[in-house]
Amino acid sequence: MSTVVPREGGYRIYTKGASEIVMKKCSFIYGKDGRLENFSKSMQDRLVREVIEPMACNGLRTISVAYRDFVRGKADINQVHFDSEPNWEDEDNIISNLTCLCVLGIEDPVRPEVPDAIHKCQRAGITVRMVTGDNINTARSIASKCGILKPGDNSLILEGKEFNRRIRDSSGKIQQHLIDKVWVNLRVLARSSPTDKYTLVRGIIESKINANREVVAVTGDGTNDGPALKMADVGFAMGIAGTDVAKEASDIILTDDNFTSIVKAVMWGRNVYDSIAKFLQFQLTVNVVAVIVAFVGACAINDSPLKAVQMLWVNLIMDTLASLALATEAPTPDLLQRKPYGRTKPLISRTMMKNILGQAVYMIMVIFVLLFYGDKLLDIDSGRYADIRDPPSQHFTIIFNTFVMMTLFNEINARKIHGQRNVFQGFFSNPIFYSIWLSTLASQVVIVQFGGRAFSTEALGLELWLWCILFGSGVLLWGQVVTSIPTKKLPKNVFSWGSGEPQTDPIADFAIEDKLDSDGKDGKRTGQILWIRGLTRLQTQVCSYFLARLV
Repeated sequence: MSTVVPREGGYRIYTKGASEIVMKKCSFIYGKDGRLENFSKSMQDRLVREVIEPMACNGLRTISVAYRDFVRGKADINQVHFDSEPNWEDEDNIISNLTCLCVLGIEDPVRPEVPDAIHKCQRAGITVRMVTGDNINTARSIASKCGILKPGDNSLILEGKEFNRRIRDSSGKIQQHLIDKVWVNLRVLARSSPTDKYTLVRGIIESKINANREVVAVTGDGTNDGPALKMADVGFAMGIAGTDVAKEASDIILTDDNFTSIVKAVMWGRNVYDSIAKFLQFQLTVNVVAVIVAFVGACAINDSPLKAVQMLWVNLIMDTLASLALATEAPTPDLLQRKPYGRTKPLISRTMMKNILGQAVYMIMVIFVLLFYGDKLLDIDSGRYADIRDPPSQHFTIIFNTFVMMTLFNEINARKIHGQRNVFQGFFSNPIFYSIWLSTLASQVVIVQFGGRAFSTEALGLELWLWCILFGSGVLLWGQVVTSIPTKKLPKNVFSWGSGEPQTDPIADFAIEDKLDSDGKDGKRTGQILWIRGLTRLQTQVCSYFLARLV
């Protein structure tokens, strides 16, 4: 950066910038006792070796300050005589033959919370890379302090010039296969330009060396960071130091300019995803059971064990109350202990499908046992084949009450979707969840005991209530059995059973599809891609529907 300052008899240009770059434009330097000396190449090398590099290795950012005078009268050795106004747009000629004044070492200390935040990112499966304009020694020192670089790892540290040399072919064009050889181990890119940052982001996104496309997040505060922020999957702009251009190009603005806020964003994002998955696991289980019970009941006894008003109440538990209960779980540090989800990973995982089917089997078995043998087991009058004008029976009331009890206890099971055995962990840390759970239980007691014909229920005694609670709480014990079933034997993708092919990235498939369409070949492959596209859209619509109801 240079500034032209008018002064008596002419102008003076002050220039400051990266030490090595500014010194190359200097021809003079103030030596001992303030005497002006020629700034030779050997002196520049000695200054770099004895001053700049030791500063940089200690984490200091070094900046050189220089000047040049333009005078109308007699000019000294380090001045330029001019008669007419100099062409200030000719930067190469104006910013040359400077006189070096000093080298400054500026410390930008690492915030104490940053190393821990970076460690959490790395533990969560996020690779942190530093792209900076600093000296490579400064960048290496800061990266080591932050934990980006670790002793003994196979990390790659490059300067912008070396980075461009490695990723370009003999004609100077950027090649993706050359970028793929660099970005995997690259951790620090020093003395980089905004173009280098954009090239790196684009190269990682377009890389095909992994089965799933990389998801790239970029932080930036300057105007030159705009292209990289826009290109990234997620752009983080600084709310305090960031320019308006950076904020417009980003997706998220950090109001405190703190790296730890990114960790919080990751944790909350995973929590939202898990909340949707918990609600889906719970709702699909109840839906499967309710549909099968209603259908089989209508076929076997010409009547549904669950009446219309009772089904409305169950749906109220499923949709409104359960969504509030399961969506209010606060994020915990445990969310950062696992790897991130893949871009094409199905929302209903194999573990969730195991839980849905396993719990549905238990509920259906209990309800059918009560439906066909419950009157004999509990020594009560049968409600099967009853006339529509008959009063509600204890038999069908027990079926309804047991179904609701199983649903309530399965709501506790649904809090865990990754195969955890302790489903009560954090139960009492969420007052909204247990308040809704207890209020739902209290409402069920009122409905059963005082609902009468309005809810097709008959009051139950204490013994029958204990049986209902016993059958309901059985889902907790059954959940431990389901958790013990190996998940690896289940299909990877619930939407592509029997395909025999691993799931691929839809974005890559769409690119392949365009090529096949243009060539007019491989119709079978094109058909498979169209199926993937259709199923992906269907999955997106289903998730959007449930998310809308959740919100």
